[in-house]
Amino acid sequence: MKGSEKKNRKRAGSDHLGMAAVALVVLFLLGTVIMKSRELEERLAYYVDRTASLDEEIQREYQRKTEIANLKQYMTTDEYAEEVARSRLGLVKENEIVFQEAKETH
Repeated sequence: MKGSEKKNRKRAGSDHLGMAAVALVVLFLLGTVIMKSRELEERLAYYVDRTASLDEEIQREYQRKTEIANLKQYMTTDEYAEEVARSRLGLVKENEIVFQEAKETH
């Protein structure tokens, strides 16, 4: 019976060694999963911020589009044509008195 007791002791020792090896592998995998999880959380936070900034940019562009459409509509009016004629071409209406500032000479 002494021979079978040695086998049981060897088997019990190798069982503990095997369990320790499995535990180390499990701990290693758990650590890797935790690290990857943190990386993914950081990446997710970046993408959430990026999405928010892009949404704001989209809203600004929609506002700009509306402003351009309003300006385009305004540019088709007689009021705009008169404004441009006065400011750029220096035209005046009939019977309109124009005052000019006197230039000072030193």
